[in-house]
Amino acid sequence: MNKFFQTPLRLPKYSKGYHLITDQIAQAIPEIRQIEVGFLQIFIQHTSAALTINENADPTVRKDFQTFVNELIPESYPRFIHTYEGPDDMPAHIKASFFDSSLQIPITGGKLNLGIWQGIYLCEFRRNASSRNLILTAFGTLRSEK
Repeated sequence: MNKFFQTPLRLPKYSKGYHLITDQIAQAIPEIRQIEVGFLQIFIQHTSAALTINENADPTVRKDFQTFVNELIPESYPRFIHTYEGPDDMPAHIKASFFDSSLQIPITGGKLNLGIWQGIYLCEFRRNASSRNLILTAFGTLRSEK
């Protein structure tokens, strides 16, 4: 039997940067444990933050992401005109589009089937961001009762 589960997750305020949120996601939707084979979709309801999957062990990877992306899309770019909320406003929107607003992760045997070194990141591009809202949707074939 296939089933959908959906729940919102409100993340706390994070500083500008790349933050591992894998555990928060797994805790927010424990129904994943009921799914033998399926998917978890994670959607962020914001245009100045994003999601990605990458290295979960060495924090310097997250620092290098921040350094590179900030150099690629600097706040000091003189041609931005959408600056109503400050100099990090438009750069945050562009950075969010370089990443993504949703992820899809396989569920196998009641667990997220991420690689051993993979973690889910919240990519926070604003200095004074609010808390962020995610929608978690799990779908799959339910595990048989034994």
